Amino acid sequence: MPESSAADRLAAALAPEIRALPAGTRLPSTRALQARYSAGPVTVQRAMALLRARGLVVTRPGEGVYAAAPAPARAPADLGWQAAALAAQPAGAEDVERMVAVPPPGVLSLTSSYPDRSLQPAGLLAAAAGRVARRDSAWTRADPAGVAELRELFAAELDAAVRPDGITVTPGGQAALTTVLRALGRPGSPVLIESPTYLGTLAAARAAGLVPVPVPVDADGVRPDLLRSALARTGATVVACQPRHANPTGATLAAGRREAVLAAAADAGAFVVEDDWVRDLDLDGPTPPPLRCMDPGGHVVHIRSLSKPVAAGLRIAGVAASGPAAARIRQVAVSSGLFTAPLLQHTAVEVLTSAGWRRHLAGLRRTLRERRDALWAALTRELPGLALPARPGGGLTAWLPLPPGTDEAAVVAALLARGVAVAPGRPFFPADPPGPHLRVSYAAAPPADLAAAAAHLAAVLPGRPG
Repeated sequence: MPESSAADRLAAALAPEIRALPAGTRLPSTRALQARYSAGPVTVQRAMALLRARGLVVTRPGEGVYAAAPAPARAPADLGWQAAALAAQPAGAEDVERMVAVPPPGVLSLTSSYPDRSLQPAGLLAAAAGRVARRDSAWTRADPAGVAELRELFAAELDAAVRPDGITVTPGGQAALTTVLRALGRPGSPVLIESPTYLGTLAAARAAGLVPVPVPVDADGVRPDLLRSALARTGATVVACQPRHANPTGATLAAGRREAVLAAAADAGAFVVEDDWVRDLDLDGPTPPPLRCMDPGGHVVHIRSLSKPVAAGLRIAGVAASGPAAARIRQVAVSSGLFTAPLLQHTAVEVLTSAGWRRHLAGLRRTLRERRDALWAALTRELPGLALPARPGGGLTAWLPLPPGTDEAAVVAALLARGVAVAPGRPFFPADPPGPHLRVSYAAAPPADLAAAAAHLAAVLPGRPG
């Protein structure tokens, strides 16, 4: 068990006892607490630090730790004025917050599009971060565009379609989306977005003051004819898409559509923001290379994140662009956060260049394939009448259409009552959805749990025994 978790538990055990003590009562020594709770000295020290932060104890140097006097009662602050001062919150912000929230204890959370902790390369990360933390360069000011070695690695992945000086490193894919849409769009202007699409794209667009305009997708990705029509109708100069295993549908833009999509953008003088969110996670063979590799005119801005294949806490992404757009993106990134933490950037370089990186990816893909197949087998078995889409060829999530007329919010609530959390489909649509859906992450749990979730779904759907 991590030391911090043990300290949390020890602090929780001690808090009621300390509250019952008269102020100024000396607590048992660290050695006594170690013996009483079978805890290590570091755990006791961290628990005391937590209790000090909560105002329950005070430390007297050279004497020990004492119960603190209760804090004087305060009347609740009147914060009603903030409702008038705050502007209206952009739609979708709460949906993103719910998606990344840590689930309550005992709940099987299939809402997040991150692999669970068991799939993180903990040893690889620990070794990389340990080496990096000893370097001065990990803690000093970095180039605002990013560490040179990391930018070179991101550029090399695009087969010379962009130079390293066209790469800007950001703290994760969501920050990259936010930065790019702020840099390329103008408040009040339209942005064309796949429908359905990733929640974070919608939230970033709305936060930038852009107006999302939906462009329907099918099993082969965005439709070039509808994209061209929407560009002409709206005058939009920004298109946001996920050509590889799109979130939530899992669709990959067909090879035969790619030139038509790029031609539509070029004819309209528009940028294509290519969110290559699962670059490393093809599960059934390779998908086509990024659109950026087919774009000599600088229309495609490519985003590549490391959080999905490595770990959610490695908040590192690279944005590839050309010309004035690259400079504008870099300037917006600098104005937002100055630079991305060098410790994380150098750790990313260590991970990407290590001998264990390819082995990790191979094992990750194998496990994700097993989980995806287990979920599909369970859904087929438990819900033979459900019109399942084609099994996604990669990525991390499944997009499940529910029977027409189903109240998806009621289904989500019923599943949560059974201890299973899934994402409702409605928030993934920029406009009115064509029907009810659920998004389920098969990356978030082992096969047995996914099978149980499918059984719960069968039990709560209308017309089936609960």
